[in-house]
Amino acid sequence: MPSPNAGQATSAREAGELYLLFSLDQDRYALNVHEVVEVLPLRRLKAFPQAPAWVAGGFEYRGALVPVIDLLVRACGRPAAALASTRLVLVHYRPANRVLGLVLEKATDTLRLADSAFRDAGLSAGDAHYLGAVQASAQGLVQRIEVAGLLPDDVCALLFPSGGAAS
Repeated sequence: MPSPNAGQATSAREAGELYLLFSLDQDRYALNVHEVVEVLPLRRLKAFPQAPAWVAGGFEYRGALVPVIDLLVRACGRPAAALASTRLVLVHYRPANRVLGLVLEKATDTLRLADSAFRDAGLSAGDAHYLGAVQASAQGLVQRIEVAGLLPDDVCALLFPSGGAAS
């Protein structure tokens, strides 16, 4: 006999994957929640002086140093504002098998988006390999962020010098 929640689970899958929404300036972006480890309030970070400007620093999380990038600096050239809705979002950074922190503005909502409805953005992302496909939603166009493309190889080596230590 199917569980009473089986119909709800099927309906949710048909509605799409769950995404955490956030803003980069006026545009909306989405992270698949399967890539999210935890969403934390913004906190003070230890600076990494030799890192690119978009590397916000790092902090200790469950006994490990977690590097943090400010995605707004990376994408738009300005730091995220310290708003009540600005969050420190920890994600699985699979190329290094580690946790990476992202400073994201307006990271307070989730939305189900069907993977089949995402479309190629139609523009070359250049060095922004983290920019994924787009999808129309009630909130306008939403662009998916590909976590694996967030760090160029040289920055990955700088932030995760030991390579593949477990997260």
